[in-house]
Amino acid sequence: MPRLALLMRKIMLVGRVGSGKTTLTQVLRGEQISYHKTQYINHHDVVIDTPGEYAETKELARGLALYSYEADVIGLLLSATEPFSLYPPNLTGSVNREVIGIVTRIDDPEGDADQAERWLELTGVEHIFRVSAVTGEGVEELLAHLA
Repeated sequence: MPRLALLMRKIMLVGRVGSGKTTLTQVLRGEQISYHKTQYINHHDVVIDTPGEYAETKELARGLALYSYEADVIGLLLSATEPFSLYPPNLTGSVNREVIGIVTRIDDPEGDADQAERWLELTGVEHIFRVSAVTGEGVEELLAHLA
């Protein structure tokens, strides 16, 4: 049974280019990880995968706002290898659904998962998950939260 069947609430994954949205989508769906650049918003049953450019560009960000209405949970992804946070402080106050933080690439020796988590805390998220698509660490906890 694919992991996705365990999910009950639809999640929209948002983050910069290369933050791991598509990889996490594949892991949540129980698929083999294969890199391909997301060019447009993709609906996968109960996962909405978004291109990083939508989060990085003011004009395209409007599309995220519109698609967020189709999700039960918004997942803000921040790679442990990020040099800065894309998200402004207190962002969650302007969202009318649950927003969770997801720190990706926690297995990368160059990363700083603690810093990424602090940046996500500033957005106002109450739940932060640390995940590695390579090792699978943290994925079960994320799935349990979404069930």
